[in-house]
Amino acid sequence: MAVSGFEGFEKRLELHFFGDDNDPTVTTMGLRLLDFESLENVLRVVQCTVVSAVGNHFFDAYVLSESSLFVYPTKIIIKTCGTTQLLKSIRPLIHLAKNLGLTICGCRYTRGTFIFPKSQPFPHINFKQEVIYIEENLPNNLCFRKASVMPSKNPSYSWHVFSAASDNGAHFSDGEFTVEVCMTELDRVLARKFFKTGGDSAAKEMTELTGIGNINPRALICDFVFDPCGYSMNGVDGDRYSTIHVTPEDGFSYASFEYVGSVYDDQDDIVETLKKAVQVFKPATVSVSTTSHRREVWTRVAHAMEPLGLKCRSFAMDEFPTAGTVVFQTFTAARRK
Repeated sequence: MAVSGFEGFEKRLELHFFGDDNDPTVTTMGLRLLDFESLENVLRVVQCTVVSAVGNHFFDAYVLSESSLFVYPTKIIIKTCGTTQLLKSIRPLIHLAKNLGLTICGCRYTRGTFIFPKSQPFPHINFKQEVIYIEENLPNNLCFRKASVMPSKNPSYSWHVFSAASDNGAHFSDGEFTVEVCMTELDRVLARKFFKTGGDSAAKEMTELTGIGNINPRALICDFVFDPCGYSMNGVDGDRYSTIHVTPEDGFSYASFEYVGSVYDDQDDIVETLKKAVQVFKPATVSVSTTSHRREVWTRVAHAMEPLGLKCRSFAMDEFPTAGTVVFQTFTAARRK
């Protein structure tokens, strides 16, 4: 393991808002009315920038210099890696939303265990400090709060979750689920495909060459290649997103895959999507967090991993107010202990 390098493990922040249901502007546009300069100012505080963007009728998706941003009418998701200061976006986002007539009603923060924790700046020095900072920046109406570190047999793969919600009830959807996949020790041959070799079309070529384009053929893909290496993409499919971020350097190689689905989807589709994503990288270790109100989702994770030679090493479950059940599972290649 390298003494120091680029931190691949992302921090993820999800904020939910509500407004006047009788105002069609709120329900159809809401946060999407934020001008680009305002978003840039928030990202500047976080210490990242927009490098590419795409949108559709439902939401806007931005590839960042450090991961991704998704803006829906009443929901915003920011995912950043490296030494970004993600939580510093909470206060300005709440302020900007308030100017649009929106009030925060839900917050969820998740992350894995950093590879290089000593390189993280305030307020990401440790999870306790992160929770203190979040709580200091959330209004009192978010009264249902919970913080938890979900363990695994390997302390390097714990999952950190903070959730807060009001009693408004207009936030996390019962039918929606989120899957967050973190992969380390990528296959070296496959990881080399994420080093830049081409020109302006390098991102598109990388998406096709690696098989990422086949994970969800329906999705509109917005991709970006970093110099000399690294890759990010957002997939837009109706009102759902998927995202992949890759740090391919040997010694601290890492890739993440996240997607949103519905419990009403074909359950076999969940399995196939996960299998396709993991096969792109063939990692030695995989951790999967699922957030849902239904058990069908997390029970399918093992069905996706086992045919790939990955054995479940740990399983943890916890309930979060209004946000649902979070299940955290870790897998390693069967040849490894």
